Amino acid sequence: FKRRRETELKHGRLSMLATMGYITPTLVGTWPGYISPSSGLKFADIPNGLGALSKVPFAGWVQILIYMAFVEVSGIQNRPSDAPGDLGWKILTSDDPEAKTKKLSAEIANGRLAMMAIIGMFFQDGLTGSAWGDWANYTESPLRAFENELGVQEPVGFWDPLGLAADGDSATFLRRRETEIKHGRVCMLATMGYITPELTGKFPGMLSPSQGLTFDSIPNGLGAISKVPGLGWGQIVLYCAAVEAAGANSRGDGPGEFGWKVLTSADPEEKKKKLAAEIANGRLAMMAIIGMFFQDGLTGSAWGDWANYSDSPLRAVEAPDLSSELGACPPLGFWDPLDLSKFSDPVTATGQFKRR
Repeated sequence: FKRRRETELKHGRLSMLATMGYITPTLVGTWPGYISPSSGLKFADIPNGLGALSKVPFAGWVQILIYMAFVEVSGIQNRPSDAPGDLGWKILTSDDPEAKTKKLSAEIANGRLAMMAIIGMFFQDGLTGSAWGDWANYTESPLRAFENELGVQEPVGFWDPLGLAADGDSATFLRRRETEIKHGRVCMLATMGYITPELTGKFPGMLSPSQGLTFDSIPNGLGAISKVPGLGWGQIVLYCAAVEAAGANSRGDGPGEFGWKVLTSADPEEKKKKLAAEIANGRLAMMAIIGMFFQDGLTGSAWGDWANYSDSPLRAVEAPDLSSELGACPPLGFWDPLDLSKFSDPVTATGQFKRR
């Protein structure tokens, strides 16, 4: 774990410098004078971003590599402690342990953000010619056929990282949009179904008089699956079938349009805004309900205390408790979905943690 933490810190620090290297010349300008007098090359001649790769002279790249090697060797020879990333440079320190922990956690969090930021800058720079270039410059995009559709929202625009719409097939796109809207609507109802009983309570009376089952006796969330009687599930399935059949017989012109005009307006712009909001809220609900299922299944409640997840491999008695390490930030805590830190030997676990 510590080896991976060390790697994470190094990558984060490098990414923070790289991100600032993109931003700073744009804000304050480049150095005056020449980067290579023999080549007649000025600092101002070097473009910002990926374009600089082909402009920097070979001798300049050699100097960069030598400097990087010097930094690596200096770091190896200057390790005051075995703490990950501790190279004796005490700018992020404090006599107060709490303040020091807060500063070091902030460094990890900022490094994680910078790693995402620099990859985004590389991506946008490569496609548009600038780290904050106009996506309209990406003229070869296969997604232009759908860039004015509902759901194309800032900051990512038409987001299709797998290229599912790259063939420009309108019929396939509309079918997927219909599926997205349906899933979003179901997930919005499901999310409210988790939240509402917690806030307002449950219906009074009996859910199943023949079995003496009251609404209050049905737990909220996944626990209800085993409590609802078989006849109740039959009613649920029949209702779902009735909704599907009614929808098939009452179709409007657009995807997800069934003649229910709650999200409409005589103003075309206002109508478009409402329908786009429905898609955005549905996307959020799809993520929310999956998170609720996950947390409910592991802790017993959609907003359960993660301390109740007693079977977590990160809590193994024979392994060190890493939940208090730097970078274990709310709301996820110590997040290791691939169990990379799961070792039965405490010495191995600690060594791997330090290396990372």
